[in-house]
Amino acid sequence: MELVFNDTKKARLDNFASENLEDFTRSQIQKFIKDENILVNGETATKAGMKLKHGDKITLVIPEEKPMKAVPQDIPLDVIYEDEDVLVVNKPQGMVVHPAAGHRDGTLVNAILYHSKINDDDMVRPGIVHRIDKDTSGLLMVAKNDLAKRSLMKQLKEKTNLREYVAIVHGGFEESKGKINAPLGRSKYDRKKQAVVDDGRNAVTHFEVLEQFENYSLLKLKLETGRTHQIRVHMQYIGHPVAGDPLYGPKNTLEGNGQFLHAKTLGFEHPRTHEWMQFSVEPPKIFLDTLKELRG
Repeated sequence: MELVFNDTKKARLDNFASENLEDFTRSQIQKFIKDENILVNGETATKAGMKLKHGDKITLVIPEEKPMKAVPQDIPLDVIYEDEDVLVVNKPQGMVVHPAAGHRDGTLVNAILYHSKINDDDMVRPGIVHRIDKDTSGLLMVAKNDLAKRSLMKQLKEKTNLREYVAIVHGGFEESKGKINAPLGRSKYDRKKQAVVDDGRNAVTHFEVLEQFENYSLLKLKLETGRTHQIRVHMQYIGHPVAGDPLYGPKNTLEGNGQFLHAKTLGFEHPRTHEWMQFSVEPPKIFLDTLKELRG
C-alpha cells in the first residue's frame, strides 16, 4: 500500500498514516512503524513522529498472516453444471468467493467444499480460477482437480473463454457499442479502489447497449481481460458508472443490494473432452424487478 504526502505543510508520519489508512488504528500504525513495516521514500521509518514533507511516498508493508484453511459448510449452492472435472455455480449477490481477512467463512468456497470433492493443494481457494465481486451475482467455473485447473487457467490467460455480463449503468449512449482499453492498477489516492493508471495492467472491456431508459441504460459487457473491479472501474472511467455501485458510483442511484452487475454467460472448453461448454443464467429478482420499473 502506498500513499503520497501532498500537503505543503509538514506533518507527523503516524498522524498522516492514521488519517489515510482507515482500516488501521493509530496504535496499529505505531506498531507497524516500530516493527519496521512502514517505509518513507523506500527507507525504513523508525520514528512515529517523523516529519513528512511534500512529495514523500509512504509505503505500508503488511506482515503476511498465517494461511487459513477453508472448511466445508452446509450453505445452499446453486449448481448449474457438474461432472468429475468442473463445477459451474451461480453465485448470489452478497456472497464472498473465498475466505480472507474479514470473511473467514460463509463463502462460496466453504459451500463448494461441502457440496463437492475438490482436489487442490490451495487450502484457502481450492478450485477457484477466477472471481467475481461480493455484490456481483452470476456464473463461476470451478476446477475440481489439477487437470481442470491447469486447463481453465490457461484459457483465462489466453483469453479463449467467454465471460459476458449484463449491467444497469447511469446515463444514455449515442453509440450502440464500444471498446474500453484502459490499464488498471491500485488507486494512488484510495487503496480500496482500482483506477485507470498509466503504469497499470492491460485491461479491455467491450460493451453493447441493449436498452436505454430515462437516466439509465442496460448493457451487455464482454471481458477480454479479468482485472479486479474491471467493469466497475471502466464504466466509471467513461462516465457511466454501474448503478448501485457503492465504491465507484454516485450516491444518487438505484436502490438495490449493491451494484447492478451480473455475470450472465460463461463459456469454456472442457478440460478433458475439449467440448465447448456454454451456460447462461438470468439476473437475480431485484435486477429484473428494477428493469421492469425502468421500462415502465
